[in-house]
Amino acid sequence: MLLASCSQEPLTAADSHADMPVPKRSSHGNLSTTKVDGIEVPLRLEVKAQVPADLSDVLAFYRAELGKRGWQEKPEGAMVAADRARLTFASPKGPGTLKLGRAKGETTIELVQRNTEAAAKANFLPMPGQARLIFGYLVPDVASLTINDQTIEIAGGVNHPQMLDLPPGTYPYALQVSGHRLRSDTITVAAGETWSLRFDDDDRKSDQIY
Repeated sequence: MLLASCSQEPLTAADSHADMPVPKRSSHGNLSTTKVDGIEVPLRLEVKAQVPADLSDVLAFYRAELGKRGWQEKPEGAMVAADRARLTFASPKGPGTLKLGRAKGETTIELVQRNTEAAAKANFLPMPGQARLIFGYLVPDVASLTINDQTIEIAGGVNHPQMLDLPPGTYPYALQVSGHRLRSDTITVAAGETWSLRFDDDDRKSDQIY
């Protein structure tokens, strides 16, 4: 006996001209951008959505739609299983990734495109094979960041972002102000990524900006 697919008809793009396509039947979708002062175009675009369709159908949709937009699928890091998938691409603007999963009977979508030219203009591109951390501190006190067995002084007052390139990996870090630890956390970075370290004392994680 053949089981019927939960997809009732072929998936089509909600906007055939959008750079970041989303299936028309998505139950919900959200587009977020990462921008920096002085750079008009976003450094990073991210689409998150859910669609009531089989993962295999959503995967086929994205391979077709991204191909129309000049995205070239790369074999590095590709993974396709029954309940999840991850593909990497070279897009016209920079690296792209597609992650699919399953939740509550729907396929979850996370599509990311990074703009290499915009990141280079902002001086946010890490050295080849490295990841870059961007950090600064906005209050008058001098702060210190301890990470990867080194301590970096961060001047207070005016926010002059500082940068640190590191090999890919997971790093614990701590921010101290006037001798008191303000935040301790860990961050996992991959080659070619740029992250903004979060220094406040809430529970949110640091943000990937490229």
